[in-house]
Amino acid sequence: MNMNRNKCFFSLLFTVLLPRAALESSHSLALVSTFIKGHTPFPEFSFILMLDDITVGYFDSEKKVYVPRGLDNTEEEDGVVDPSLVKTITSYMHADLEHRYNYVTYDLNLTEYIHVQQRLVMCELMDNDRPGSMTIKNAFEGSTKDEMRLYENKFTYVNGLNFTTEILQPRLELSKWRHETLYYPACIRTLRGYLKKRRQQVKRKVKPRVRLIQKKRSVSGWDGVSCLATGFYPRHINLTILRDGEPVPELLTTGGELLPNGDGTYQMRKNLELSGEDLKQSVFTCSVTHLGLDNKLDVHLEFVPGEPIQLVVIPVLAAVLLVCVVCMVGAGICVMRKHRRKQRAQSMYSAASSTEESETSLDASEN
Repeated sequence: MNMNRNKCFFSLLFTVLLPRAALESSHSLALVSTFIKGHTPFPEFSFILMLDDITVGYFDSEKKVYVPRGLDNTEEEDGVVDPSLVKTITSYMHADLEHRYNYVTYDLNLTEYIHVQQRLVMCELMDNDRPGSMTIKNAFEGSTKDEMRLYENKFTYVNGLNFTTEILQPRLELSKWRHETLYYPACIRTLRGYLKKRRQQVKRKVKPRVRLIQKKRSVSGWDGVSCLATGFYPRHINLTILRDGEPVPELLTTGGELLPNGDGTYQMRKNLELSGEDLKQSVFTCSVTHLGLDNKLDVHLEFVPGEPIQLVVIPVLAAVLLVCVVCMVGAGICVMRKHRRKQRAQSMYSAASSTEESETSLDASEN
């Protein structure tokens, strides 16, 4: 039960905190931490470490040991993660989240039975092995509250918790120094180490299965079309619904969220709501580009303009009627055969009875 809860919880972290997609030529290392106050089956502090979208390690405040994840029996990762660095970072992060809990609870008066904070720390490595940005997001109550970003020696901060200047200024100065001198270099160094050790996992490609589905409201109308791509890896994908060869504006579609499957692949769905008349007068296409595909994949859904729904319904009804007639005829034949067998049996029984009576009369006359 606890394992299922953990999976659901980290899936929530993945969808809420991680960016929707990174550049195809970049790689990322993300530390996703969780701080919980209240009576739950979870440790008070824990984190998972993710290389792109692959979980490579886990730590919690109960075991206090960093545990590699996703390795087979032939792999080892000695030297990738520095144990002393893990101890330093986790100690600071745990204390910082505890401090934020006290501020939220007492200064903002947000008292709840169970308090959950989430933090994302992520760095990127661009093409040509060039370090990219480092991003830190803090969230509770299911949404991001404040965000820090370090890129090209520029440190920016968005305050969503209404920290006062007296509280915020010294914390920002200390945080900026720690990220520039400790966390950012360590994150990039660890990311490079993981890219060497997990090269085969990172370069895995699985092409998507794509369907363009007609969504029916009733036998006389439609809700629209739904474009589904599933079973693909890596997570970067471009999915577009075309109407008569032209992209449908994103404002007219719903969905588009990237969701994880249970087997380590991903799925994405986009929906377009239309009337039945609009749907029949146009040609719709689901267009997909992905690293697992050699070329762009187009899946079509076509309608003949003006074709009435009765042309589809009438053959179906005729087929159903034919089946019913065949069943009725077959049942009638079975009844007739049964009736004939019964009559034949009765005739044979009558003949046998008459013969027996004749023989009995003959024997009586002879005596």
